[in-house]
Amino acid sequence: MAWQTVFGIANVWAMIWWAGLILAPRWAALLSGVLFAGIGLLCLAYAILLGLIVSGTVDPVGASGGADFTTISGVQAIFASKGGAVVGWIHYLAFDLFVGLWIARDADAKNFSRLLQAPILLATFLAGPLGLLVWLAVRERRARQGGRWQ
Repeated sequence: MAWQTVFGIANVWAMIWWAGLILAPRWAALLSGVLFAGIGLLCLAYAILLGLIVSGTVDPVGASGGADFTTISGVQAIFASKGGAVVGWIHYLAFDLFVGLWIARDADAKNFSRLLQAPILLATFLAGPLGLLVWLAVRERRARQGGRWQ
């Protein structure tokens, strides 16, 4: 399998939906697209490729018996192959995009400006948990200051 091609397609696919989430108006169709076409297809690719890798169909790590989620060395064995690295990356892409969608919807519902949202979403895109941590701190601060969402 051409892992570099799969890696490239997944990256571009995620970036398209991130660009829409950060830059485009938040129409219902866009949000549905991010959820189903963006996140959903990344999750589907992840599930299929992980199954193929763990079964040993497309990458030797599964067939060698090294694929194991209960030990550090087992997880390390999965990521030691190109296929394992690509599947792991697709996992990050899907999960971070899901978190970004949640942040965007939550921020819109709480009337945070898009100008404030953009750097938080960018941080989530670049460093997933860091962006989420920043969002949680920002939303908590407003909740404590105002007692209500404006």
